[in-house]
Amino acid sequence: MKPVYLNESTLPSQIWNNAPQLDNIPVINTQTLVPEGARAVLIAPHPGDEVVMCGGLLQLLSTLGHPLQLISITDGSASHPGSQQWSEKRLSVFRPQESVEALRRLGLPMHSLKWIRGGFTDNALAEREQQLSHYIARYLRPGDVVFSTWSEDGIDDHDAVGRAAARAAAIIGVAYHEIPVWAWHWPMREQGQIPWHRARKVRLDTWTIARKSHATHAYASQLDGEPAIGIAPLLPRALLERIRLPYEIVFV
Repeated sequence: MKPVYLNESTLPSQIWNNAPQLDNIPVINTQTLVPEGARAVLIAPHPGDEVVMCGGLLQLLSTLGHPLQLISITDGSASHPGSQQWSEKRLSVFRPQESVEALRRLGLPMHSLKWIRGGFTDNALAEREQQLSHYIARYLRPGDVVFSTWSEDGIDDHDAVGRAAARAAAIIGVAYHEIPVWAWHWPMREQGQIPWHRARKVRLDTWTIARKSHATHAYASQLDGEPAIGIAPLLPRALLERIRLPYEIVFV
């Protein structure tokens, strides 16, 4: 596993924009990924991950009438350690509000979306991985199709949630798929670490991409860092460029 260093996110030569394997990833349609009538469950480590991971897929599933459940494991309140502008107390309120606005911008039916907020402490999820698995399993039911972050994404919380979600899905016996986030921003020298044989593309049209991009910009607290105290933007320019691609990639 290649750890992610956020200061590398400005490098032009990254896997997402240079790897030749991207052109050969098979396309998968939404109906194959989530069978008719199945509920899709998205498990997001932090507020905002749900849009960055698969804001396009969420729109497609909603349009097809699939029941949707979002589990936000943390409230993201530890994203700006040492910041006076974005204290933990302020972020614990503000970041869930950003998610509400982002989901609205995606066009999801907020009246029927089941949204569960776990309240776990971010940057410490690996220490509570077993507890996390049992917590997630409580909200799954037979027939669900579950999505979460790839367990080798390179961010500790993403990796821990990915492992915990996979274990929870196995406990209940439901389908589970992983979605890489920061792995796409690894340097090109790390492209061999990607499980390309598992990758599938979900095609997105122009309007779906536009809504996803608009939704990402709802996370105002994550768009600007605080250089004075060494905090880089949590949603850097390279990531904002990547989410405008006409597809999302899922590991099946």
